[in-house]
Amino acid sequence: MPLSRTASLLAIYPHITSRDRLLLQLLDDHQVLTTGQIHRMLFAARRTCQLRLNELAALGLVERFRFPRDGGGSQPWHWTLGHNGQRFQAAAHERPEPTARSSNQTVQRLSANPHLTHLVLTNDFFVRLTEYARRHAEARLDRWWSEQVTHKQYLTITADGHGLWTVGDITVGFFLETDTGTEALGSRVVAKLKKYGDLIRHGGARYPVLFWLASEQREENLHRLLPGQHTTVPVATATHASDPAARVWLARGSTSRVPLTELPSDHGAPIAENPNYDNGVFLL
Repeated sequence: MPLSRTASLLAIYPHITSRDRLLLQLLDDHQVLTTGQIHRMLFAARRTCQLRLNELAALGLVERFRFPRDGGGSQPWHWTLGHNGQRFQAAAHERPEPTARSSNQTVQRLSANPHLTHLVLTNDFFVRLTEYARRHAEARLDRWWSEQVTHKQYLTITADGHGLWTVGDITVGFFLETDTGTEALGSRVVAKLKKYGDLIRHGGARYPVLFWLASEQREENLHRLLPGQHTTVPVATATHASDPAARVWLARGSTSRVPLTELPSDHGAPIAENPNYDNGVFLL
């Protein structure tokens, strides 16, 4: 591909496919995805994925970085928007065009973000749902909101993500809390439920809060700390080793695991009838 990273956007347009545009939008929305995650969502063959990502990098549409693994080897390549990718997304959404310096700073700050592992893991939850939907015609991920968009829409909610998941004619909304095993379960994890309860009491969505946990031991410990069964906020748990689309979710007070579509989910009062809803957000 002869075009350089400094080529004008108009010169790059003939090389941008619809799949490329989808990838650029995903990276714009969710900041970073690994090679494996992009492959599972958008490509049939890993080699084809790798070649295409290298071509997009040559055009300056994406950028990549990775770190060594403790004990040897390397982590997977992490992909984010390159300068031309940031320019393209800015044009598509009528945002100010970034300078080369600001684009470079964005990539550097992301790569050095101490919460990068948490972000990649959170994204992987939704990647797994997307991958499942690719293989099952009756399933689809209707909504995948980042932490930033979720907070903007619900104000007091600090979920790591929000989604709407449909299988057949059943749609379930949920808030995701990704656990990496570093936070105290009682003082930090369980304490998060108060804000979800406040949202429900003000007429907001009564979506289950999904705690996606680092280990089975963490899951067992969390259930021992959860409040009693008859509380406002529906809660379910599963571990990173499980497929979130499968029958893996253990609801509070339950002894059997169920799929997402069997968890209680209420979208709340219609916006027009909810006095606490104003211009896309709940006023709590």
